[in-house]
Amino acid sequence: MTLLQVQGVVKEFSTPGALGRKSTFTAVDDVSFDVELGETLAVVGESGSGKSTTARIAARLLEPTRGTVIFDGVDVTRARGKELARFRNDVQVVFQDPFSSLNPRYTVERIITAPLSYQGIKPAEGYRAAAQELMERVGLNPDHCQRYPAQFSGGQAQRIGIARALAVNPKLVICDEAVSALDVSIQAQVLELLMRLQAESGFSYIFIAHDLAVVRQICHRVAVMNQGRIVELGTREQVFGDPQDDYTRTLLAAVPRINPEWDAKRRQRKVTL
Repeated sequence: MTLLQVQGVVKEFSTPGALGRKSTFTAVDDVSFDVELGETLAVVGESGSGKSTTARIAARLLEPTRGTVIFDGVDVTRARGKELARFRNDVQVVFQDPFSSLNPRYTVERIITAPLSYQGIKPAEGYRAAAQELMERVGLNPDHCQRYPAQFSGGQAQRIGIARALAVNPKLVICDEAVSALDVSIQAQVLELLMRLQAESGFSYIFIAHDLAVVRQICHRVAVMNQGRIVELGTREQVFGDPQDDYTRTLLAAVPRINPEWDAKRRQRKVTL
């Protein structure tokens, strides 16, 4: 089942030009893709490729200049009022910097339950119990629900952001560079959490990243963006195993690899020990 359809999306920004004249910068240029229910689509590319702008358009955080966004069979490109509120309930975002996306003056309980409050949803068990249940689900101590964001590590803060996104049981979660600001070991833990949550609940991900090594662990399909366009779109096996575009090959060549000779010697030492 197709959950999200982005069709021919264009996003242009006006920028100051010489002698007071304005010029137009095209950040996203005729981008189209689908997301199936329960799948993870990774959108990858270098900084400035348009991937985050595309994600924000899909989340209706930005209006497209042209093009269409269809969610669950409904055109939400220009949705307003109750229609937009329903869409917000079904689509949530996890941002790159966990601390800048969490209000430092709010307790974790208030942060996590904010989407419920905005949607007018009152949990039968109460807000605190709902927050504690979500904290436990993402691997946080529920007894810490009255703490503030500054009292948590970066990885824990990102888990708070994930718990907030899950509060309204969304159908689609957009992760905009959600692990790029974390240490490698913490990245692995958060990726495992995201995959476990998807297996439990069956929602979809759009996973924005520039690190192909990270993408390979979590995605079903990959869209490669360059200069505002999708230059390659395929399954994980197709894109990583037989890339068709030169830009994709360049990205793959930049992924760090262990020298085979070093790896063989390391394995040999382990055997002798």
